[in-house]
Amino acid sequence: MTAPPVSPTHWPAQPTQLRCAIVGTGSVAHLHARAVAAHPRAALVAVTNRHRPKAEAFAAEWGQPAVYDDHQSLLAAENPDVVLICTPPDAHRRQTLDSFAAGAHVVVEKPPAGSLDQLDDMMAAAQAADRELAVVFQQRAGTAVTHVRRLLQSGALGRPLLAQCLTHWYRDAAYFAVPWRGRWASEGGGTTLGHGIHQLDLLAFLLGDWAEVRGQLWRLARQTETEDCSTATIRFANGVVATALSSAVSPRQTSSIRLDTEKATVTLDHLYGHGHDDWRITPAPEVPAAEADQWAFPEPEERSGHAPLLRDVFDALLAGQPLPASASHPARSFELVAAIYASAAAGGAPIAPADLSHHPTHRQSFASPVTDLRP
Repeated sequence: MTAPPVSPTHWPAQPTQLRCAIVGTGSVAHLHARAVAAHPRAALVAVTNRHRPKAEAFAAEWGQPAVYDDHQSLLAAENPDVVLICTPPDAHRRQTLDSFAAGAHVVVEKPPAGSLDQLDDMMAAAQAADRELAVVFQQRAGTAVTHVRRLLQSGALGRPLLAQCLTHWYRDAAYFAVPWRGRWASEGGGTTLGHGIHQLDLLAFLLGDWAEVRGQLWRLARQTETEDCSTATIRFANGVVATALSSAVSPRQTSSIRLDTEKATVTLDHLYGHGHDDWRITPAPEVPAAEADQWAFPEPEERSGHAPLLRDVFDALLAGQPLPASASHPARSFELVAAIYASAAAGGAPIAPADLSHHPTHRQSFASPVTDLRP
């Protein structure tokens, strides 16, 4: 159910400092707290966790913000400007809607919701409350990806033609032995949603909207309901044809993107974050050296990560400006992942955005049949 419209007329004037609250104090919350501490006009005022001792230990490490038993009491007592949501995805919708109703902007970790319908509710509530919803895809941030995106959008590299998007990660049997992991009902999806979404989001950030997806799900080695590997062919609206693979069974871990354009090949090879040394732009043989020299990465370098992403989000909120490109399009990569699952459920049939917009099953859940190839 979509949240009812909320009148923004009672919200305070543009703040001079952002009062931030963190909901969920697991490992990723430390990255949020560090970004808040690094910003000259942001302060961490409150935290909450369903296990209060964990919240208290987190607060002791990050300047002793107030600790609350749940997000509702935190919102009522503190009236924060920004709520940073670091909980599992099945809790995101309720926490986001409550935060918007309390007048706060929301920054939510990926995956942004438990389903496309839930994310629709969250985006509708943001619009009704005149607040911003930012989803953390931290690999969009940093000077390297900003530079490559600018080259692609300007046409400096010519028309993009082909792409590969590879997530070779490794998660052992013990990782999946945690009761909620590898289950459609509790985790929402397998390695495509939990791991591959990072590189898929980065690919879509570089290439724009997708037009068609054909996907398959595979169970190769792990004891799960969900997939431990997926493969997909993606056609983007600009004509680029891409192949994507997401794996949780690859001992030598890498995260890779390759883009072949008319004038160059752009490659990125890293694991969980990237800087200039992880990128390479190789000109086609006929491109003059003087032209290729203009593609050099700028200085100074800033690596990808939560810090630059959240800094840019905070700066936009303080200025009353739209969110930066690094935090825009909260649904695009989530819909791309949903399309891979929906295609797999349809035996690999193509899924277009129009098919997904009113899909009878995969707007509520990503549960799909998985081809089991284990011996």
